[in-house]
Amino acid sequence: MENTEQSKDTVSKWCIVSMASIPLVMTLGNSMLIPVLPILERKVGITSFQSSMIITSYSIAAVFLIPVAGYLSDRFGRKMVILPSLILALMGGLVAGFASWLLDEPYTWIIIGRILQGIGAAGAMPIILPLVGDLYKDNDEKTSSCLGIIETSNTFGKVLSPILGSVFAAFLWFLPFFSISIFSLISIVLIFFFVKVPKEKDEPLKMKEFLKNAKNIFKEEGKWLFTVFLNGIFVMLVLFSMLFFLSENLEKVHDIKGVIKGFVLAIPLLLLCIASYISGRNIKGNLSTMKKIMIICLIILSISTGFVGITSDKLILLLVVTSLVGMSIGVLLPVLDAIITENINKEERGTISSFYSSARFIGVAAGPPLMSLVMNDYLSISFITASVLGLILLFIVITYIKVEEIEN
Repeated sequence: MENTEQSKDTVSKWCIVSMASIPLVMTLGNSMLIPVLPILERKVGITSFQSSMIITSYSIAAVFLIPVAGYLSDRFGRKMVILPSLILALMGGLVAGFASWLLDEPYTWIIIGRILQGIGAAGAMPIILPLVGDLYKDNDEKTSSCLGIIETSNTFGKVLSPILGSVFAAFLWFLPFFSISIFSLISIVLIFFFVKVPKEKDEPLKMKEFLKNAKNIFKEEGKWLFTVFLNGIFVMLVLFSMLFFLSENLEKVHDIKGVIKGFVLAIPLLLLCIASYISGRNIKGNLSTMKKIMIICLIILSISTGFVGITSDKLILLLVVTSLVGMSIGVLLPVLDAIITENINKEERGTISSFYSSARFIGVAAGPPLMSLVMNDYLSISFITASVLGLILLFIVITYIKVEEIEN
C-alpha cells in the first residue's frame, strides 16, 4: 500500500473536481427532468403518474444495483467500476433522446434509456464516498471537508437542474436527455486523466467473505447504521416529493412556466446547496457535533415540511417554507455522509456506503409517484404525515446514535 504522504499527493484540486463531477452529472441526470415533466406529459401524451416513472425508473435501477457496484469496487477497484458506469449513463441519455426525437410513441424507450442511466448511476455515484476515504486515509477532518465538497456538488447539481432543464427544453423538449450524455462524457474524461487511486497490496475479499463481513457489520453496528439509512431515505423522499409537487404547482396554480419556473424551482435548492457547503466545511469529523446537527435539522425539517401543503396557493410563503426544508436537508446530507465514511473500516467502506446510497435512492424513487397519487386530494395531509415521520425519526436518532459506542 502506498504511504500516507504519497496518497495525499494524489489528491490534487483536479482530482477533487473530477470526483465532484460525478454527483453533479448524476444529479443533473435525474433532477434536470423534473421541471420538464409537465412538458413531457403534453408532448408524449402521458399522465402525471407515468411522467413520475421517468424519475422512478432511474432510481429503482440504482436501488438494486448499487450494493453490487459497492462489492465490485472493493474487489476490482473504484475506477474500474466508475468508468464503465459513466459510459452506460452516456448511452442511456442517447437512447432516451433519440427515442423522443424519432419515435411517435417514445415512452417505453425513454424508460429503457432511464433504466440504463440508473444502472450507470449505481456504479458511479456511490463509489465516490469510499474513494474519498481511500484517498485521505485516516484524516477525518480532510475527509469531512472533501465529502462536503462532494455533497455540495450534488446539491449544486440540484440548483442547476431546474434552470438547465428549462433552458434546454425551451429549445427542444427532448434536449435534456442528450445533454446528460454530454455531461457524462466530460466526467469520463476527468476521471480517466485526473483520479489516481492508491494501489492496494491486500487481496480483495471473495464473495462469501464479503457477505459474511457485511452481515457482521450490520449485526454489530446495525442500530446506528439503519438510523443513518432511514435519515437518507426520509430526506430524499421529502426532497423529491416536494420538487415534483413544486414543478406541477408552479404551472397549474401560479401560472409560472418555462425558464422562469426553472429559476423559481432553483431558489430552495440554492439554499440547500449553500447549507450543504457550510455544513461540510464545519463538521470536522466530530461525531458529537454531528448528532446535535442531526437533531436540530430534523426538528426544522419536520416543522417546515408540515406547512408545504398549507401554503401551496401562496407563492411567497411556499418558497419560504420550501427553502427551510431545503436548508435543513442541505445541512443534514454531508453529516450523514461523514458518519458513514468515518466510522466504518476501509475494507467495508465501499460496501456500507453503497447500501447507504441505495437507501437514499429509495427515497428518490418513491417521492414523485407517491406525490402524483396524493397531490390532488390529499396534499396537506401527505406533508403533515411526512412531518410526523420526521419527528419519529428524531426520536430514533436520539435513541440509537450513541456517540461513545460508535467511536469505540
